[in-house]
Amino acid sequence: MKVIMPMAGKGTRLLPLTKRVPKPLVNVAGRPVMDYVMDALKRAGQLDELIIITGHLKEKVEAYVREHYDIPARFIEQKVLDGTAGAVNLARPYVDGPLIVIFVDTLFDADLSIVQKTKDDGIIWTKEVEDYQRFGVVVADHNGHMTKIVEKPSTPISRRANIGLQYVKDWRTLFDGIEHVLKSPPGKGGEFYLTDAFQYMVDQGKKLRVEEVGGWYDCGKVDTLLETNEHLLRHGRGKRPKHLPSHVKIIEPVYIEDSVTLQDVEIGPNVAIEADSTIVGSEIKNSILGRGVRLKNALVHGSVIGDNQVIKEQEVVNSVMDAGEMAPAR
Repeated sequence: MKVIMPMAGKGTRLLPLTKRVPKPLVNVAGRPVMDYVMDALKRAGQLDELIIITGHLKEKVEAYVREHYDIPARFIEQKVLDGTAGAVNLARPYVDGPLIVIFVDTLFDADLSIVQKTKDDGIIWTKEVEDYQRFGVVVADHNGHMTKIVEKPSTPISRRANIGLQYVKDWRTLFDGIEHVLKSPPGKGGEFYLTDAFQYMVDQGKKLRVEEVGGWYDCGKVDTLLETNEHLLRHGRGKRPKHLPSHVKIIEPVYIEDSVTLQDVEIGPNVAIEADSTIVGSEIKNSILGRGVRLKNALVHGSVIGDNQVIKEQEVVNSVMDAGEMAPAR
């Protein structure tokens, strides 16, 4: 089975960090988001090839995948950002069987092994949400098959949000649907939506099962990235140094690498600090700090701090900081 991963986007809601770090490689609880997604995919069964649609910082994505994953990978650049249907269509020459399409900016709790035994033409995973107007939502019939998918509806026809995880057994009809979409007028911003290709499949009589995930964790913007960090820390990713000096207060949950130097600090809850950082006379809450960060007499709350940043006698609240730049969280 092949896996298509569209990841050409720039991750603008995590700027300035994503000027340097591709969005799928942003760390949460000490690991890149993409690592967690790959763990879930491996549980789905035999993966023959990753087909990764690249764009922004494509060289870094390719280098990371080749170094860290023992799975054949193909990289295709999306030179024209014409939407999710355009991205997946680039993989068409290389697909010859059932596939998974996954967008690598969210984490999820789902049993992907069901793809091995389903008799349906595909599966779309969803999560019930309150703010349905922010998402594409899926309407299902009494048998659990999709009847309609609508982008950002104005009325609550459904609260089951499409989380960006799909399995397609009938891959031929999917690409017929993408071809149909690309010949139709584009949507907002000149983009063509993959969801319209799934609607095409249903309109052709194909059966797409709607499955609910146990949890869905967004990593695409600061507040939800920090919420995901908290969830992971509370569910197995917590870590603290074996030996702590005096005058160091830790409020669980936290993830702190052994090589972090701490002196006269209060850390936590919901904080991740990566290797070789030094924190002196400071307070950190609900934040993610990269490698080699230097804090002295500083306060960091609700923020994401990139590698090797130096913060002295300063408060950083609800912000993203990297390469000497700082921007309010978006």
